[in-house]
Amino acid sequence: MKKNLISVLILTLVLANLVLTAILVFTVIPQTKKSNALIDEVCSAIDLELEGGQNKDLSQVPIADIEVYNITDNFTVSLKPGEGDEKDHYAIFSVGLSLNTKSDAYSTYKGSEGLAEKETIIRNEINTIVANYTIEEFKADSHKAVKEEILSSMQAMFEGKDFIVGVNFSSVNAE
Repeated sequence: MKKNLISVLILTLVLANLVLTAILVFTVIPQTKKSNALIDEVCSAIDLELEGGQNKDLSQVPIADIEVYNITDNFTVSLKPGEGDEKDHYAIFSVGLSLNTKSDAYSTYKGSEGLAEKETIIRNEINTIVANYTIEEFKADSHKAVKEEILSSMQAMFEGKDFIVGVNFSSVNAE
């Protein structure tokens, strides 16, 4: 009699487990899939933000596919005063933008010719960015932070990370 009672109890628990598993499959798993999709979207958005200001590894773009657009005139920008510094500091430099000729945006903006038409907007953005740096910040790490901020701004302006892939300074003089 005890063995039959235990067998009935085990059978009841197995059936209860089966019912709970069926409930789990039809209610919890679809919600989990929706949550995973949402998490994937958030992760991809965060990934874009984290990589937004970094120079694209130019080794990923063949040198034959890179066109350099040199902004015609040099920049002369008044830098932000440093801590306890009462002198005026200026940065004089020229900028070249590395363009990926295989990008879809390259044909949209007509490459260098299209950028030449928008040079005033580009110059204004670069002036605004550089003016927010002190001379120490500007000179730090071969101007890396300034270049990355300009690149991030240019990529946002031209809607994509694959069109403008690098910012280059030449003839830099900061006093």
